[in-house]
Amino acid sequence: MRLDDKVAVVTGAAKGIGAGIVERFVDSGAAVAGFDIDGEALRALADRLCSRGRILAIEGDVALERDVQKAIERTVAECGRLDIVVNNAGIELAGLIPDYTSEQWDRQVGVNLKGAFFFAKYAIPHLRVRGGVILNISSVHAFVSYQGDAAYDAAKAGLLALTRTLAIDHGREGIRVNAICPGYIDTPMTEQWLATVPDRDETMRQVLSIHPLGRIGTPRDIADAALFLASDAASFISGTYLVVDGALTAAGR
Repeated sequence: MRLDDKVAVVTGAAKGIGAGIVERFVDSGAAVAGFDIDGEALRALADRLCSRGRILAIEGDVALERDVQKAIERTVAECGRLDIVVNNAGIELAGLIPDYTSEQWDRQVGVNLKGAFFFAKYAIPHLRVRGGVILNISSVHAFVSYQGDAAYDAAKAGLLALTRTLAIDHGREGIRVNAICPGYIDTPMTEQWLATVPDRDETMRQVLSIHPLGRIGTPRDIADAALFLASDAASFISGTYLVVDGALTAAGR
């Protein structure tokens, strides 16, 4: 599975799953434009990987249409083409619906779902040229809901619906669209959550106990799945999703 001569954009690229995908794609021969609101962390990633391949660091907010448009324009201008878009950027703000402000709801949906719409909107005219791939990073939250995660769950489920429709609408243009649904992954977002619980060690023991594989995932686990779906090895796979959760949902968790 190689991505030689391909150009990819990865959102939420500065850390966690996004950084894992950027690194995997660069090592597989792709030129990668990493897009993130955290410019400092993004530039640090680019500096670390620059000796291994071509990487652009583009600072911006996926929920702002103009930032997305400029990111696509810069990627094509500097790399000459666009082949792959990975919509990975996401945030999770827990809370009950009566306690949400409309701004909090809009921010979660804006980052987790509307950003994918913006990137598809501006990428598809370029992907039509040679065919290409859109990969949406959804979540097991798309079909297994948890208390206090209404906005996050709704947005991640929406990503699956968007994935199916884009695959239908643009398949004859040679564009494949799929999603990955990660479970618990060792990322800064998971660490932020663990910092809020009364007993981190006990919480981790409980988390590990509900995974039949006995561990949580790593960014590399998701990056490997992303590489497969972005590569020609998955040339007849479109309009679906791949669950990467260590059998968590299979166990009914």
